[in-house]
Amino acid sequence: LPIETQALMIEVFSELTQDEDSVDEMKMWLLLNKQTNNWKTTKATSSAIYALLLQGGAMNLETVYPDITLGGKKLDIPSLKPEPGTGYFKTTYSGKEISKEMQEVKVRNNSRVVNWGGAYYQYFEQLDKIGTFKGTPLTIDKSYNIVRKGDRGETLIPLSSGQVVKVGDLIRVRTIIRVDRPMEYVHLKDMRPAGTEPISNISGYRFKNGLGYYESPKDIANNFFIDYLPKGTYVFEYDIRASLRGNFSTGISTIQCMYAPEFSSHSKGERMEIR
Repeated sequence: LPIETQALMIEVFSELTQDEDSVDEMKMWLLLNKQTNNWKTTKATSSAIYALLLQGGAMNLETVYPDITLGGKKLDIPSLKPEPGTGYFKTTYSGKEISKEMQEVKVRNNSRVVNWGGAYYQYFEQLDKIGTFKGTPLTIDKSYNIVRKGDRGETLIPLSSGQVVKVGDLIRVRTIIRVDRPMEYVHLKDMRPAGTEPISNISGYRFKNGLGYYESPKDIANNFFIDYLPKGTYVFEYDIRASLRGNFSTGISTIQCMYAPEFSSHSKGERMEIR
């Protein structure tokens, strides 16, 4: 019972040590745990809330807005009508309003309350020109390998080595995921080239390499639904077969923690020529 135990230890430290800094750090662990995990019982939730509100500290209910400067211009937060109680607000800019200077964002927290926020830059790009994104603790890498069978078993030949793909070739898709903390409710969408077809079209629950997940093949991608993703490195593999000649975009693989959407990543886009 990690949540209840942490909440109890916060009460113990608050009562015995009066060390407010240490207690605030322990409260921060609870908040960061809640960011990517579900507190499954009402007992755990009520214990955690009681511990977070205990003796004020960094988790008190004061509302003091931060100073946010975007491209040298300070945001007028009260004019954005923050939500009462939580202080939530947002603002958006269209493409014509965005300048090069706006890439510099400065935030100053004016209170002891923990502030949460994010800045997102959205635009359109060709799939095969997208680069690998590693801006979050959740990262993903993808590779394609031609499977050759011989006397010594299977041999994997990476397509990055300049190997030519021919109609009928068996290709193994290998997707490597790295995560630095436990996460729940993770969705992996693994796109594939249009000139290929999956070997297996049957959806179902899988257990491989110490990880359980539900796999659902679709027309353009394989979807993996992961209830619980522990900290570590994981490899997803499945086979496709080259079926049509042409030059195709491989698409990208995207992964996101549905419980904390800010934890997301994607692989780079490539092209595959099938002869």
